[in-house]
Amino acid sequence: MASIKLEIVSPDRVVYSDDIAMLIVRSTGGELGILPHHAPLVTGLLPHAMHVKFPDREELIAVSGGFMEVQPEKITVLASAAEEPINIDINRAQRAYQRAKERINAFRSASEPKEIDLQRAEAALRRAIARLDATKTSYDK
Repeated sequence: MASIKLEIVSPDRVVYSDDIAMLIVRSTGGELGILPHHAPLVTGLLPHAMHVKFPDREELIAVSGGFMEVQPEKITVLASAAEEPINIDINRAQRAYQRAKERINAFRSASEPKEIDLQRAEAALRRAIARLDATKTSYDK
């Protein structure tokens, strides 16, 4: 079976490197499925849990945004942060999720909410959701 090299890099390390069968990502232009010999592509990534597929299994990797370059033989993800589920502190992710939800509610109910604060809280919520999705931990959607 054909494979494609996937390398996920964060500012401080190579987070993941393996030959895979398929990658499913949420890009700034929508959801994408990348197979071996894909046409060259560069796109932005939204915070989410990427689906890394092998012939016999699937893995999830949380990314908090970044960019992806696809070449026919290699996928490179440059992420501001990326984590495999085994490295995610679920309790910390759940607390971050709750904190972000509380901040969003507080900013929305404020008489003069600051748009930048609301945007930051929403970004924090998306990052927490990506981490929880990668660990298959439920949360109130």
